[in-house]
Amino acid sequence: MRVIFAGTPAVAVPALAAVAASRHEVLAVVTRPDAPAGRGRGLVRSPVGAWADEHGVEVLTPARPREPEFLDRLRELAPDCVPVVAYGALVPPVALEIPRHGWVNLHFSLLPAWRGAAPVQHAVLHGDELTGASVFHLEEGLDTGPVYGTLTDEIRPADTSGDLLERLAHSGAGLLVAVLDALEDGTARAEPQPADGVSLAPKLTVEDARVRWGDPAFAVDRRIRACTPAPGPWTTFRDERVKLGPVTPAPDAPDLKPGELLVEKARVLAGTATVPVRLGEVRAAGKRAMPATDWARGARVGAGEVFA
Repeated sequence: MRVIFAGTPAVAVPALAAVAASRHEVLAVVTRPDAPAGRGRGLVRSPVGAWADEHGVEVLTPARPREPEFLDRLRELAPDCVPVVAYGALVPPVALEIPRHGWVNLHFSLLPAWRGAAPVQHAVLHGDELTGASVFHLEEGLDTGPVYGTLTDEIRPADTSGDLLERLAHSGAGLLVAVLDALEDGTARAEPQPADGVSLAPKLTVEDARVRWGDPAFAVDRRIRACTPAPGPWTTFRDERVKLGPVTPAPDAPDLKPGELLVEKARVLAGTATVPVRLGEVRAAGKRAMPATDWARGARVGAGEVFA
C-alpha cells in the first residue's frame, strides 16, 4: 500500500522504520512542527521528521491537520492508509476520510484500558502486571475506535516507563506492519472495544511527579518508576528541588518517618508510610546525577534530615 506515516517523538521511529522496510511505500511523514529546544532554544526537527530527512522522505509539518494546504497535499498524495504513532495532534474527520483505509493508530495499552496521552506511565503508576499495545481504527473519540490487533507484555518489577515504552515501541512496530499487511490483503477485521474496562491516561504533570513520602513504599516506587524519564520524579531537600532515580523498597531497614533520611555506609534510605526505600541516583539542582551515597556525602546529610 501507499502510506503516509504520522508521528512525532523517538518512540514512533521504530514503527516508521519497520513500515519503510516492509512491502508498503512511505510517501511522506506528518509530524509536529519544528520546536525550540536546548539552551539556545533553536528550532529542532522532531525525531520522526529527522528520520524522514535522513532517508529522503517528504516531511509535512502542519500546525493543525485541518489546514487547507495540508489537506490538499494529503489528497494529492492519495495514500491508501495513514499509520499513526504518537502524532500529538487531533485529526479532524475531513482528514480521516481521505485514505481509503483511514488512519490506524498504534497505542501502547490494551484498549479500552488507558486511553489517552500517557498509557504506559499510568500502567506503571497503578501497578498493572500486564500491558501491551493495540492497533485501532482512528476516529473522532479519544482512542475509541475498533481494534485490529493487540499484543501483550509483562510489566517487570523494576521497569520504568522508559524501559517499557522502548520494548513496546519495537514489538508494536511489528504489530502495526502486520495490520497494514492484513488491510492490503483484505483479511483485517476490526472489533469494537468493549464498554467495560475503560480507563483514562492523561499526561502526567510535574506535580504528579512529586514524590509523596506519606504513601506506602510500593506506591513511592511505582510513582518514581512511572515518572522516569519524564516528567522526572522529584522531591525537595533543604528547600531545593532534587530529582530522583528509581528506588528499591528495603524491608530490612530501620523504621523511619515519611521522608526521613538515614545515611549508612553503603546505602541511603528514605522513610515512607511503610518500610523505607533505598535511593538510587540523586540529582541536585545544577548538578549531575550521582549515586545517592555520593550525594549524601557531598551534601553532608545529617541525622534526622528529611525530604519534604
